[in-house]
Amino acid sequence: MRFSEAQLQDLNDRFERADTAEILGWAWETFGERAAIGTSFQGAGIVIMHLAHEAKLPFPVFTLDTGLLFPETLELKKRLEDCFGISIEGLVPGQSVEEQARVHGPELWKRNPDSCCTLRKVEPLQARLRSLDCWITGLRRQQSDTRSSTGIVEVYEFDAVMNREIVKLNPMAGWTREAVWDYIKRHKIPYNPLHDQGYRSIGCIPCTVKRGEGEAERAGRWIGFSKTECGIHTFMKKK
Repeated sequence: MRFSEAQLQDLNDRFERADTAEILGWAWETFGERAAIGTSFQGAGIVIMHLAHEAKLPFPVFTLDTGLLFPETLELKKRLEDCFGISIEGLVPGQSVEEQARVHGPELWKRNPDSCCTLRKVEPLQARLRSLDCWITGLRRQQSDTRSSTGIVEVYEFDAVMNREIVKLNPMAGWTREAVWDYIKRHKIPYNPLHDQGYRSIGCIPCTVKRGEGEAERAGRWIGFSKTECGIHTFMKKK
């Protein structure tokens, strides 16, 4: 399905005033199981899963299992599967951490985190997106300067050879961090206990540190590098 610029503008204008559940309902009606929720189990992703569950919208759900996740993150995956009665697909890289070390040298994340993220996150995501028409994310404008202009409905060139596009749906783009955590606490949704220990954004163990309450949400990622994104939200060209 292709959208004209006018159609995209109309959708974004409409969804800026809509409930998130309404946006998810549109995605299911439009794409069905060709739409899927991608989550790293940050707060917004958990809220999306809950809203979809409450609205009985059976979107497939996937996560990037890099082999370097915190034990608490892996445990949360199981708790959310039990909570929502679903199976969350884990996308794994082509190489184990040990295989990557043999080919690229040990602890690639310390020397070239962009390459490590490409191998362990971007490439598995690319493979999964080939079977989708709509990728649902938990991106929020408040998270960082690089995300401040995030639209609710965005279209990206995914496969130039096949002349294929994909819709990237960010139904929580306008939510604040406070609204996300108010929702989670109010509905008693399982969440990562590391958030209560000073981790504001949680990724792979080697690239995530604690940060103070007043700092930017993603300030604890890739310390010492001029890097703010892992690459999964920047590898495609926006239409």
